[in-house]
Amino acid sequence: MLKTHFFNYQKGPFIISVLFDFLGNGIFNVDGESWKFQRQVSSHEFNTKSLRKFVQTVVDTELHDRLIPMFSDAASDKTVLDLQDILQRFAFDNVCKIAFGFDPGCLLPSLPQAQFAEAFEDAIYLSSERFRAFLTIAWKIKRFFNIGSEKRLKIAVSQVRDFAKKIVREKKQELADKSSLESVDLLSRFLSSGHSDENFATDIAISFILAGRDSTSAALTWFFWLIHKNPEVEKEILKEIKEKSNMPVFEEVKDMVYTHASLCECMRLYPPVPVDSKLAMDDDVLPDGTVVKKGTIVTYHPYAMGRMEKVWGSDWAEFKPQRWLERDEAGKWSFVGRDPYTYPVFQAGPRICLGKEMAFLQMKRVVAGVLRRFKVVPAVEDVFQPELVVYLTSKMKGGFNIRVEERGELD
Repeated sequence: MLKTHFFNYQKGPFIISVLFDFLGNGIFNVDGESWKFQRQVSSHEFNTKSLRKFVQTVVDTELHDRLIPMFSDAASDKTVLDLQDILQRFAFDNVCKIAFGFDPGCLLPSLPQAQFAEAFEDAIYLSSERFRAFLTIAWKIKRFFNIGSEKRLKIAVSQVRDFAKKIVREKKQELADKSSLESVDLLSRFLSSGHSDENFATDIAISFILAGRDSTSAALTWFFWLIHKNPEVEKEILKEIKEKSNMPVFEEVKDMVYTHASLCECMRLYPPVPVDSKLAMDDDVLPDGTVVKKGTIVTYHPYAMGRMEKVWGSDWAEFKPQRWLERDEAGKWSFVGRDPYTYPVFQAGPRICLGKEMAFLQMKRVVAGVLRRFKVVPAVEDVFQPELVVYLTSKMKGGFNIRVEERGELD
């Protein structure tokens, strides 16, 4: 599905139609030549050192100017925070700056309800509800008559796309007024490299915001819960943070192999995108002999794959970062990755996630920045048992209420 017969398993008209109002012809909602073109353009930009540096600067600014002070205030005032909401706001601010060069300010101390952020959240939820409709015709009828959830979706999508197009127009004018490119956000890069069609730029920017907003925040929400439940893992991470604390930022996160392994193990159990479906364009036979007829929707489940005993062993249910590590002769940990077809958390094959390294950079900076100073504990420690819910990405049902405690000096 993801490699050898990649072109036989595509998004297909059903999935594209469900998400089209929201994502348009963005990279996550197209097949064939349109996908190939966007992939090539995006791949070039994602591989530039200047973009990686820009991402690092954006993340560190949001971390030190907003997230850390918010945690510090919560620790002093003994207030309860919904960590899932806080991390979504953090990620949304970051990805809007990276994609648009625009700061929505979602993580300002007042936790404002930004219209663009709220509309984006509504568009995600209501679009995903279309997949759950008992009959496809049901949501199409509601859309035709502009009633119920489809009326709300139309309003949300209109707000998202109108705002995105406004940013695109302003960026185009900014670039036209200046002889050299000063902005290094993705939108400016696309526009300045000749891809100036308004709809193209809008679609691709919205797709990247979707990818960057929910994936890292979902992973980090589950991560902080898992390390609370596994204090021996938290202890090892703190040891690593202390060892790397005097290194430059990029070198610090690059060398945090135990933290990297812990994040991989978290996403094995709770992948941000727990399920993915494709449409068979022609008859096919899977490697195990299963016959797939043309027009069949085929789904693979990273969530289920991460819990298979024959892949991960009899201890699959345990949170064990060590399964991703091995020690060298000097006793130093080194990371041992799994092939992306065993562990398709970041997809695999031609559609493998372009932002993987940037996602790990952001997640490890948050982990190091937060755990260096704070201990994160569930507001209701003994009875809290999170429940997974799935929209376009996985989340904790009802959020994750926490208290923050100052750690003091690392032991």
